Amino acid sequence: MKILVDADACPKKVLEVCIRLGKKYSVPVWTVASFNHNINSENHILVGNAPQETDVKLMNLSQPGDIAVTQDWGLAAMLLGKSVRCLSPSGREFLGENIDFLLEERELKAKHRRGGGRTKGPKKRADINDQIFEARLEKLLSVFLNP
Repeated sequence: MKILVDADACPKKVLEVCIRLGKKYSVPVWTVASFNHNINSENHILVGNAPQETDVKLMNLSQPGDIAVTQDWGLAAMLLGKSVRCLSPSGREFLGENIDFLLEERELKAKHRRGGGRTKGPKKRADINDQIFEARLEKLLSVFLNP
């Protein structure tokens, strides 16, 4: 098992939580980001800035039983297909039961924006988001490493 982090848009505190819990549970943490980002990680993979390059690398690194941290719903859907557990940086677990709805919602919002409409962006990140993320990641790690 390893923790894979889509570090292109990962909040710094989330990355710190991943590294700390990875050490606690002796699980390696791999970060992947384009060269446009300055990431401090023991196992960091630098990719170019072509569209989807980070996603492709994460897909290639992933194996069943891994945990991935991403806010990219499309990437999460593909990783779920490889039996990878997926968490968003806010602590939401992507599941087979909710990913279709999320992808449909994403498509409807994109269609609305293409037609000139506006949609709200994400809410400002709060400390509670970090706490929820940490609790969910720790629960996943403890359940799968100490069944």
